[in-house]
Amino acid sequence: MTAPGTSTSGEKICDHASVGVLISSPDGLLVFERATPPAGIAPVAGHIDQHGGPEGAARAEVAEEVGLAVSQLHLLLTEWRPNRCRRTSTSAVGHRWWIYQAEASGPLRPSAREVRAPRWIHPDQLQQYALRTAAYADGRLSNTEFTKEPGLEPVWVRFLHELQLVTMTGDSLARIDTVI
Repeated sequence: MTAPGTSTSGEKICDHASVGVLISSPDGLLVFERATPPAGIAPVAGHIDQHGGPEGAARAEVAEEVGLAVSQLHLLLTEWRPNRCRRTSTSAVGHRWWIYQAEASGPLRPSAREVRAPRWIHPDQLQQYALRTAAYADGRLSNTEFTKEPGLEPVWVRFLHELQLVTMTGDSLARIDTVI
């Protein structure tokens, strides 16, 4: 019997539904470099899969990626983004996203498979990562340069702009949307 969300060959199938979770502390926002594609610095995120819905997925992804326990979730926004993922798609490219703010506790225990260089960053650093992503979208950085020293994962720039955590021009957002 094939597990839900996988093909008969065991390949994961995209469910076109993802969550993102912003975890803050006095030291800033928790982000990390993705250890698997797509390249970029991002908060906790993942597919809903068999997690029972967006809230269950948010809690599970926080535990899976950074080892923290979520005590409270607050939905900040939900929207469709035409971002690709590494999974096989059986329909249109993109995901319905649910972005949450979470209160979480426990020792930080990052997943070696999914997380590199976890860190708490302040808004000015977040803005610098967004500008690096804009440089990549503008063609001023090659894919190799961006992968070696990434900015924000492109799908996150618009979310963080809408949440007023970074400030980008409409032209920059449009160009970044072409590389998500």
